[in-house]
Amino acid sequence: MNRLANATSPYLLQHADNPVDWWPWCDEAFAEAKRRDVPVLISVGYAACHWCHVMAHESFENEAVGRLINDGFVPIKVDREERPDVDAVYMTATQAMTGQGGWPMTVFATPDGTPFFCGTYFPRANFIRLLDSVGTAWRDQREAVLRQGAAVVEAIGGAQAVGGPTAPLTADLLDAAAAQLAAEYDRTNGGFGGAPKFPPHMNLLFMLRHHQRSGSAQSLEIVRHTCEAMARGGIHDQLAGGFARYSVDAHWTVPHFEKMLYDNALLLRVYTQLWRLTGDRLARRVARDTARFLADELHKPGEGFASALDADTEGVEGLTYAWTPAQLVEALGEEDGRWAADLFAVTDEGSFEHGMSVLRLARDVDDADPAVRARWQNVVGRLLAARDTRPQPARDDKVVAAWNGLAITAIAEFLQVAAVYAAPDDEDANLMDGVAIVADGALRDAVEHLAKVHLVDGRLRRVSRDGVVGEPAGVLEDYGCVAEAFCAMHQLAGEGRWLELAGQLLDVALAHFAAPDGGFFDTADDAERLVTRPADPTDNATPSGRSAIVAALVAYAALSGEVRYREAAEAALSTVAPIVGRHARFTGYAATVGEALLSGPYEIAVVTDDPADDPLVRAAHRYAPPGAVTVAGRTDQPGVPLLADRPALNGRSTAYVCRGFVCDRPVTSVDDLVAQLG
Repeated sequence: MNRLANATSPYLLQHADNPVDWWPWCDEAFAEAKRRDVPVLISVGYAACHWCHVMAHESFENEAVGRLINDGFVPIKVDREERPDVDAVYMTATQAMTGQGGWPMTVFATPDGTPFFCGTYFPRANFIRLLDSVGTAWRDQREAVLRQGAAVVEAIGGAQAVGGPTAPLTADLLDAAAAQLAAEYDRTNGGFGGAPKFPPHMNLLFMLRHHQRSGSAQSLEIVRHTCEAMARGGIHDQLAGGFARYSVDAHWTVPHFEKMLYDNALLLRVYTQLWRLTGDRLARRVARDTARFLADELHKPGEGFASALDADTEGVEGLTYAWTPAQLVEALGEEDGRWAADLFAVTDEGSFEHGMSVLRLARDVDDADPAVRARWQNVVGRLLAARDTRPQPARDDKVVAAWNGLAITAIAEFLQVAAVYAAPDDEDANLMDGVAIVADGALRDAVEHLAKVHLVDGRLRRVSRDGVVGEPAGVLEDYGCVAEAFCAMHQLAGEGRWLELAGQLLDVALAHFAAPDGGFFDTADDAERLVTRPADPTDNATPSGRSAIVAALVAYAALSGEVRYREAAEAALSTVAPIVGRHARFTGYAATVGEALLSGPYEIAVVTDDPADDPLVRAAHRYAPPGAVTVAGRTDQPGVPLLADRPALNGRSTAYVCRGFVCDRPVTSVDDLVAQLG
């Protein structure tokens, strides 16, 4: 009997009609394996995963394979996005056994959850042989299987251990991290490393803050070049905005087409901050279009943001997105079709499969003549309308707390910068205003949804779907990302409830996730016990739980004035510092937060009756140092500690700037404020 029909996870629901007798992750499944004295088959994936779909079609939808699985195993299906703790434990085991990892992940374990054989995707014939071999080994070589499992658990326990060396995260270490990234930088194509190439959003955030602190032109150029290369490449949707998960090549041409919420949230922050610091038109456009993508494509009205758009459409990658020259002519007419083919590098040979091309921006249009930009936007609109008539990729519409937190923080920053650069005479002003309105609405839906649905009895739940919260408990990254988002909302809205909620989440994290060395575990002390308790300090596709919680602690300490949260942040960051200078590509968010601590961070309070349009507020957002917090409103505004006991001087708007709880004199002019922030 397949038991997935009532799952909240779209990924599990995709397997609800398989002939495999799937169980969700639960104690009952392991009890059943013990009763039958058979191994457990743990299959881990996610809804937007291309090769997960392939293995499902080849094996899990096959009646003969289903019988083999059901006869010899208790099969458990896991959504890695819903249960990142389970995924982390078994991914570490897979990497320890095979030297690599990925999804789908295929793990054979004892009835107590101990993994003894791990792999990823297996073609059907190989998978059938594997099922037979594992079943035979379980029956005839039980002691060897158990020894193998014990060795794996010992190995992954060491890999996830806390209590290693600690050190302050100094300017020298952050400079060393920036130097290491510069050495690994792809000077031709931008980014780091070769194919497949992932958007290095957290490293770029760090490099922007490093540039602000050190004045490094090299750090800024690495960000600028990489952002331009990605924005012009096929990894960026040239019609609807947003970015795919990664490029299968080293030069951003052909993407793996899935679009993840977390990538787009983090990239929105990168392009927004590059726009803020440089005024760059391309960065402005990409930030605007990424915010619009989040609001239009991933926002669930009345809820939060969906997790992803699938890589496949009707089982085919790129079906929605790729074009031939003839299809451009059909959509646009002969003249505009040829012009678009040149602009978007669509050729007869194709850059993708079967003579199809992924749209890339082969010409500079952001600084082109207004007539060229107008023609380009007209073509984009018509092509998007034509593309909308094609089959569309499915959407994984579960709401993940951590990823929604990342999106809220990103949109809050975007709205602040959009207000800074508001220009009524700009040709795109109306478009920017419209995007800001819909993005603001999506942000407010998401933050209210997290507060009202995901917070249950003072604790966070990881996921929800269709307004109903799921059972999986929040992990450390959920607490960190959501607390940071509540701090961002406090700054944007000037409402005390968001700061209060952030403090409540951080208190739970300190009480239930903290480790003795000052670091953090990824799961709570009262969470379900797995074969090991994960505690990964490295940043990967998303910020590690540890980096996320430190970012929230730093922001909350600056906004509240409570020193103990800063001390907790410094202690946690010291557990990551020893690897920052040696493995910079995997500590990008930790280094980003380190720059904020090194900067102060600055605390900027503007006493004003007009937070939306006050020149002092715009200057504060435009010139804020790395990681600065900013609030604006009336003196003694309820729930806003940075505005307490701070009067307006001589009836004029007044800015108060502090750094590390030490304050400068209040100022009333933009020039004086900018001087204090410099």
